[in-house]
Amino acid sequence: MKVAIGADHAGFELKQKIGALLNRKGITVADKGTNAADSVDYPDFARAVAEDVARKRADLGILVCGTGIGMSICANKTPGIRAAKVCTEYEAEMSRAHNDANVLCLGARTIDTQVAKQIVEKFLATPFVGGRHQQRVDKIAECERVEVSPVERLPRANL
Repeated sequence: MKVAIGADHAGFELKQKIGALLNRKGITVADKGTNAADSVDYPDFARAVAEDVARKRADLGILVCGTGIGMSICANKTPGIRAAKVCTEYEAEMSRAHNDANVLCLGARTIDTQVAKQIVEKFLATPFVGGRHQQRVDKIAECERVEVSPVERLPRANL
């Protein structure tokens, strides 16, 4: 298994610990940065991890920022990505089992290191169950193909 990981400055320390955990488990890690605690823009790292997963250069992805929210929003803009912002082991399990989540997003400022490690382990150990959940995942993918029509400009009110 290969896992792409990434973080911004707020998630750097936790990303390093997750990377070490993955290495100890014999999992190949593609570290997409950041490589320091200096201020950076999280979308750069979310995109790098999401693209690796979407292009099948990694099996799964893990992203860490202050809350996990920004990383989740950004990663989910990439077609084929189902990023889940997770705070508990149960959410990690359900995101994989029912939603076939392929990117885990964590908040370094909202959960402690031990909980984060447990979440990562649950996420990696849980398979997608398929069945009735497959049609739902297919509908998520269908949303990526919907064309949005341009918004018509509203006439200006006479003042």
